[in-house]
Amino acid sequence: MNWFDKLHETFIATGHYKMILGGLRNTMIITLGALLIGVVIGSVIAVVKYFSEDAPRMKWAAALCDVYVTVIRGIPVVVLLLIFYFVVLSGADGVIVAIITFGINSGAYMAELIRSGINAVDKGQMEAGRSLGLSKLQAMRKIVFPQAIRNILPAIGNEMIALLKETSVAGYVAVVDLTRAGNLVRNNTFDAINPLLLVALVYLVLVVGLTRLLKVFERKLAKNEERIRKRDLR
Repeated sequence: MNWFDKLHETFIATGHYKMILGGLRNTMIITLGALLIGVVIGSVIAVVKYFSEDAPRMKWAAALCDVYVTVIRGIPVVVLLLIFYFVVLSGADGVIVAIITFGINSGAYMAELIRSGINAVDKGQMEAGRSLGLSKLQAMRKIVFPQAIRNILPAIGNEMIALLKETSVAGYVAVVDLTRAGNLVRNNTFDAINPLLLVALVYLVLVVGLTRLLKVFERKLAKNEERIRKRDLR
């Protein structure tokens, strides 16, 4: 039996390609859902820590955020996933648990990314917003935060790529993600090589594709910023 016949027997004849496609779907759902949660949590933490610098009454909130970031970043994501599945969200669907867990884990890293983006915005932007009669929160939402997000969008894209690869451990909580699907095909067909190679290839294609999209986006972003700079100089 040649290699192509073996691939046909492993994936097509048995219909196991559907399992791979289903695993890919779950992987993308978990990645995108977790990324959204991570951005929201990271944004809240970054804003809280930014405001706490000038507001002593918010120091306690900033301290809680520091505890959250320290604890989440200090626990391996696999252990965190098992804790949520068997303890915190016991009985919940594995995909939901994975989305929440990876989102919470991502939020700890997103917080520092977004905070650095906010700090990179000139302090005069906040002062300008305040001089126009906006509250600190309004100035942050309408002036500072949009500029910060624009500055760190490439970094958020890189976090998405890292998150995509991290989701490969979702199979620990009975989620049939891409990696788990490959293992199931391998166990069912006794083909120890091709399912794993296919999974690796799919991850590689996804990462390379996302990386190229990020580079295209960065170039467009740079062109837009240059266009705005030239317009302001006129």
